[in-house]
Amino acid sequence: MTEPSPTIVLIGHGMVGQRYLEALAERGVTATHRITVLCEEPRPAYDRVHLTSYFSGSTPEDLSMTPAGFMEEHGISLHLDDPAEHIDREARTVTSRSGQVFPYDVLVLATGSYPFVPPVPGKDAPGCFVYRTIEDLLAIEEYAKDKTTGAVVGGGLLGLEAAGALQGLGLASRIVEFAPRLMPVQVDEGGGAALLRTIESMGLTVHTGVGTQEVVTGEDGRVSGMRLSDGSVVATDLVVFSAGVRPRDQLARDAGLDVGERGGIAVDAHCRTSDPHVYAIGECALAVDGRVYGLVAPGYEMAETAAEDLLGREKEFTGADLSTKLKLLGVDVASFGDAHGSTPDSLDVVWSDSRSGIYKKLVVSPDGVLLGGVLVGDADAYGLLRPLTGSVPPVAPEQLVLPAGVGAPVALGPSALPDTAVICSCHNVTKKAITACSTLPEVKKCTKAGTGCGSCIKVIGQLLPAAADKGLCGCFPYTRAELYEIVRTRRLTSYEEILDGHGRPEARGGDGCEVCKPAVGSIIASLAATLGASGYVLDGEQAALQDTNDHFLANMQRNGSYSVVPRIPGGEITPDKLIVIGEVARDFGLYTKITGGQRIDLFGASVDQLPRIWARLVDAGFESGHAYGKALRTVKSCVGQTWCRYGVQDSVRMAIDLELRYRGLRAPHKLKSAVSGCARECAEAQSKDFGVIATASGWNLYVGGNGGATPRHADLLAQDLSDAELIRLIDRFLMFYIRTADRLERTSTWLERLEGGLDHLRDVVVHDSLGLCAELESLMADHVAHYRDEWAETLKDPERLRRFVSFVNAPGAPDPTVKFVPERDQVKPDLAVLTIGGSVR
Repeated sequence: MTEPSPTIVLIGHGMVGQRYLEALAERGVTATHRITVLCEEPRPAYDRVHLTSYFSGSTPEDLSMTPAGFMEEHGISLHLDDPAEHIDREARTVTSRSGQVFPYDVLVLATGSYPFVPPVPGKDAPGCFVYRTIEDLLAIEEYAKDKTTGAVVGGGLLGLEAAGALQGLGLASRIVEFAPRLMPVQVDEGGGAALLRTIESMGLTVHTGVGTQEVVTGEDGRVSGMRLSDGSVVATDLVVFSAGVRPRDQLARDAGLDVGERGGIAVDAHCRTSDPHVYAIGECALAVDGRVYGLVAPGYEMAETAAEDLLGREKEFTGADLSTKLKLLGVDVASFGDAHGSTPDSLDVVWSDSRSGIYKKLVVSPDGVLLGGVLVGDADAYGLLRPLTGSVPPVAPEQLVLPAGVGAPVALGPSALPDTAVICSCHNVTKKAITACSTLPEVKKCTKAGTGCGSCIKVIGQLLPAAADKGLCGCFPYTRAELYEIVRTRRLTSYEEILDGHGRPEARGGDGCEVCKPAVGSIIASLAATLGASGYVLDGEQAALQDTNDHFLANMQRNGSYSVVPRIPGGEITPDKLIVIGEVARDFGLYTKITGGQRIDLFGASVDQLPRIWARLVDAGFESGHAYGKALRTVKSCVGQTWCRYGVQDSVRMAIDLELRYRGLRAPHKLKSAVSGCARECAEAQSKDFGVIATASGWNLYVGGNGGATPRHADLLAQDLSDAELIRLIDRFLMFYIRTADRLERTSTWLERLEGGLDHLRDVVVHDSLGLCAELESLMADHVAHYRDEWAETLKDPERLRRFVSFVNAPGAPDPTVKFVPERDQVKPDLAVLTIGGSVR
């Protein structure tokens, strides 16, 4: 008789619980053990580190940390919304809330922590919330819909994120922190002062050195204010408690396991509790060094330790690095090592720039050993400084904090780090492990470095080998972005002179290839107005550079016919124009289809019919919709406040303005946009290259979204913008994308590849960190001023019309292979059927 497989029961499925499951899978344990997971929440493990990104457009699905199919692949039984309620250590069983009883051979507690709510009067009134789970965020979002003010109790990491979230929901927000400074655990007095100045400049009100004595309620019993310990009363509609967390150890207490005097399930160096059959990992555990660790990296290390111990392998957890790097309310904050200088005889090296909100402090020993530091406002050096902690840096400490241009230059990079330096503290990955890989995806797959908080990504990129050849193709040694700069700065308008002057030696004097010709053609087209070149893509040499669709300013379909898509800005159209489209479709026998971009597509035109169709449409006030080009396609919209009772801005007007401004703009890939008139998001703006959502105070701008085969939610770039501010930022964003993207690279892929990602993009186009904004705006102004409709330009020139024939030697003859058959009162392509050996294929 086969022995039953040993059973592991995991209580809790947060980030640490999921990491434990992955550690078991990596070690083959899932093939030899039965594993049951009891989860209190209604959803699998998700990323609490980036919880606030929900308010920037991330969905609960985006935050998920459970790969699709993971549980099924490894035979893991996951019970959602069914927490453990009782442990019988003698019988080795766990009873869940649903009444099910689960036997175990090994029990792992990953119950995490719970938010601490100060025991003040009114703390349970409607309008009081904690900030811990996705359900908490959903409840806050719903309650805040008709509110105007909010307050956060607690000025730590989560408190600042909560305050930013409330502000993003349109609430005037304040922070109340009992300590004399914000983030008292992570930063010192100087860092707290720099952080305070920056946060107050964002419109947030901050109270430090005071506590909450009472939550004041109105006649309806709901929150109306807060009474503080200094006697003042502040008005607020909503209160979020974010005053720290406590380990969830009640289940262990009830089971008779040892717990610490101040909480936490006591574990040894192998993460075993006082019962050898029970482990505890993550925020619920009191480590052997007497600490309860509230950061994810120590939790991951404990998960690894417990998995190793299960197999009898030697691994211990005796403490962890508490270094952190975060971006709170857009402000970089980092601390590492002995950030507060508690080591005897330690010395401080400080750089402070109040005007810029930058504060940097390094703590060093008398003999020069780097002990720790605090970085506020500029934490770029964190990835290098943290691994150097405990060693003497190769340069003087003051050179590590001085900004560029002050003092002697510092040539210190990741190469200065020893192979044993831990680059990714979330997954304890060393420089040696990273340099064994060739690409960032390989690093993430093989080591998991860069998949946690993300603060190590920049250093990882610097450690990886540069690609051997970044050239666009075999004809050019330059990337598309480099070719764009060559064309722009040297004012080149001919592909031949670009290839002969800047191509690879072996390609000069040749004809180029099908990779570089359309790419260079697109660059010239996007810069035509600035360069003084013809903006018409079929003029002269430009015609030979175009893709198939651009050759005839229409989309080729599978039977050799073409589709015609007139522009309908914002999806708004008059009845008269609708009638014209219907008449054109009827007279030319075209198939009609309403597109997802709020336009009408006319299919089945032959090449020689295109000019006649365009003439009818242009006479009625239509123009090319550029469905054939790598250019702006559409700007969708809902009906907005004009018609919709939920609308807060005129989304149709804004969509029309944007579509008419950016029509014909040639780019590395197609561009799609949408404008929603309220947060209900009917226009699906967050799935677009640039999307706009109305707020009561203006417009929120999202960028880098994408639908299709690899969907990506757009990221919030800026919020509560005026009309002018919105258009200015979109101008800059589009021109920066056109300037720096690779060939055929959508904005979503470009943004993820861009070094520094969204933060860098925001620095460039919002804060003008590179001093490019005036130039980007000028390039867009040139485009807008010189735009011409390609259909109308073709119709005005008999010479241009000559190319629109099926056969050059028989201009009036139609293509006999293009045929149609009827279907549903319209037509469809009559495609030839290939027969082989008498059978249809």
